[in-house]
Amino acid sequence: MWGEAKVVERIDWNDKLFTLKLAAEIGDFIPGQFIKLSQQIGGKRVARAYSLVNAPSDEYVEVLAVSVNDGVLSPNLNALKVGDTIEITTKAAGYMTLDELPEQGRHLWFFSTGTAVGPFISMMRTQQPWKRFEKVVLVYGVRYANDLAYLAELQALEAKYSQQFSLITSVTREASDGALSLRITDGLISGIIEDMAGVTITPEDSQVMICGHPQMIVDLNELLKARGLEKNLRRAPGQITVEKYW
Repeated sequence: MWGEAKVVERIDWNDKLFTLKLAAEIGDFIPGQFIKLSQQIGGKRVARAYSLVNAPSDEYVEVLAVSVNDGVLSPNLNALKVGDTIEITTKAAGYMTLDELPEQGRHLWFFSTGTAVGPFISMMRTQQPWKRFEKVVLVYGVRYANDLAYLAELQALEAKYSQQFSLITSVTREASDGALSLRITDGLISGIIEDMAGVTITPEDSQVMICGHPQMIVDLNELLKARGLEKNLRRAPGQITVEKYW
């Protein structure tokens, strides 16, 4: 079912990357789930899925989006102003949640590229990961430094949970202070990511959640499976949980 969402705030991280905060009724959801936004374009409904960035306790719905030059819906979303409305699904969906992870594992690894950091931020805005895991690591890859949305919030979490949380950023197309400059898979192969995190990814100790570019997901899966990690399924619990963005 579709309902109405009203833009109550927007944050522009750069000219293409933006956050929308929406007043909407979507019911209860679990961090990691997504909703769909839609418009009638050319007499047809055009809908796209967006992960929820807000915590379930927040009074608004929050999404992180990027305007794609040849996109059908995203440029229209980028044009929305405070007070504008858009259609939204009234119930969230998706299974990339902490509730779906098996009990095994002391270390939680988040791997994300671009806007795919959104669902992980939603999880980290709750107490669930901090109460459950001894170590939480977010590996966040982007092209340019100003693509690092929510960086100040993530750095504040790293300061708050200084012994528990490691934030590892990588900016591939320019030098950026404090960030690596390599593909996430290359950082895993070289060992630098695990060195920075202070923990090693193993089948015994790790749960890994991956969200982002399809090729990154494929390549990272291969590297992790070579280490003995397996895809997490309800019928066969493992260590790798994935959400594909397109």
